[in-house]
Amino acid sequence: MPKKTDTNRSYVHGYRPRELERLHDQAGTLIDILHRDTHYPAGSQVLEAGCGVGAQTVTLARRSPEAHFTSIDIAADSLEAAKAATKAAGLTNVRFEEADVFDLPFPENAFDHIFICFLLEHLPSPVAALTTLMGQLKTGGSMTVIEGDHGSTYFHPDSEAAHDAIKCQVELQRLGGGNALIGRELYPLMVEAGLESVHVSPRMVYVDGSRPDLIEGFTRRTFIAMIEGVREPAIKAGLIEPEDFDAGIRGLQRTTEDDGVFCYTFFKGIGEKGSSLGKRASHPT
Repeated sequence: MPKKTDTNRSYVHGYRPRELERLHDQAGTLIDILHRDTHYPAGSQVLEAGCGVGAQTVTLARRSPEAHFTSIDIAADSLEAAKAATKAAGLTNVRFEEADVFDLPFPENAFDHIFICFLLEHLPSPVAALTTLMGQLKTGGSMTVIEGDHGSTYFHPDSEAAHDAIKCQVELQRLGGGNALIGRELYPLMVEAGLESVHVSPRMVYVDGSRPDLIEGFTRRTFIAMIEGVREPAIKAGLIEPEDFDAGIRGLQRTTEDDGVFCYTFFKGIGEKGSSLGKRASHPT
């Protein structure tokens, strides 16, 4: 996350207890979609940048039990929640450290792999963050980056009011120095940062009446809950009238009925630190 002195920093979703619950709901629902190909070799040193409340940490550490994870975040409260989550899961291959991605306390080339999820969307300078983090990566090591894109949201029945409510979240994030549409930019951002052999794959979440687990876990408890969370700041900022926002939420909720459909796309990028010098690290499989 940005430096503590960076006044542009704004986590638009807030730090309410319901937000912590939403992040864990999201992580649990999306394991197969986002992490089916995330595995790190035994003995690997992996840096998770911007671990937040540990929603992704638990999945990472569980799927690669013989790798060693260092998970960092700028927020002490989030780190405490992350520690509690990994302890409850019985995981012992993670250590946590309060740190800023722009001012890291580690020596250069300290990690075999770096994992970043839902961090760049909150930063005013994502390329600078990627470049700084790449300095921590060994030659031949991999960097995995996952981001969403709210512009990829579409649904049936369609609802102009629902799109307007989503735009409120996008605009609030922009005003806070972030970018809720960053998923579509992942490839050029990673290339600009100097990563090589970059490959980005779209990971669509498709939800219809035959998938009640995704209706509850993703549409209701992840996406709609996220949009509901910006109601008050959006109204306060003059972006929308209360009745219009509430109509948008009703439009989103309508997609959870038996004849409804909801789609959203995440983007997962993997690149490597290339150089003619040094031995190449093992890649995750």
